[in-house]
Amino acid sequence: MEQVEALDRRIQALRTEVRRALTGGDRERVTSLRKQLRQAEREWDALLDEELADQTPPVTVPRPAPGPLLPVREQVHQALTLLGAPAAPKLVVAVHEAFATGELTPTKLTSLRRDEERSFHSSPYARPYYLCAALTADHLAPARGLIAVSSWPMATRIIGPLSPRVDFLTAAIRLAEHLDRLPETGPNAQRLLWRFAATIPGAAASANAMTPGAVAEAGRAELSIHLDADRSHREAAAKRAIDQLNPAQQLFGARLGDAAATGS
Repeated sequence: MEQVEALDRRIQALRTEVRRALTGGDRERVTSLRKQLRQAEREWDALLDEELADQTPPVTVPRPAPGPLLPVREQVHQALTLLGAPAAPKLVVAVHEAFATGELTPTKLTSLRRDEERSFHSSPYARPYYLCAALTADHLAPARGLIAVSSWPMATRIIGPLSPRVDFLTAAIRLAEHLDRLPETGPNAQRLLWRFAATIPGAAASANAMTPGAVAEAGRAELSIHLDADRSHREAAAKRAIDQLNPAQQLFGARLGDAAATGS
């Protein structure tokens, strides 16, 4: 049992190190530590099987329960920061599954923005960031199904006519550049990149032939076509939002009853 307990302590220590590396943004170290963690867990299982086989009657030793390494809001923040643009919960979950540990599901994100809004109203600016709304350019209302980060420039959180495609390309480029920096990538990350590449002209002929560098290059080529027009639209709407909305509305949008305040 001493070896099992020693490995138990090592597993806990590795989990702590993974959390620190995630918080520090050291993806290379996270990859290395996760390999060590998986190896330690396999050794733990093997030793436990040996211990149980030698005991009569068998004694069950509980394995440390897996769980998220970071709170849900921090997991979502990390995924959105990687994408660099407002995103739907399903995409946030896909990014998390490709690069992070711990379970994250769309259902966990359902009430998250409402919780963030309540927190802001209760104690404005008490947190370094809030998970907030993307705002529609026309009415400055919450854009349906999109999550953003309060520390982003207002224009980044505005959704105009061209913004969905611009944000899609922005996320594709950032994802591809991130993958290009990693020493190795898993199947979830490859599938996620292919979801983007498949709809970008010239990005890849097939999933097997896809490379992050080519996806990023194709994304930048198309982005250059839309970027100036989209930026102009977003910046004009952002100026209206800053001039007309109160601090809470700037983060979470104007409701229908607030339309007069936005000049809509």
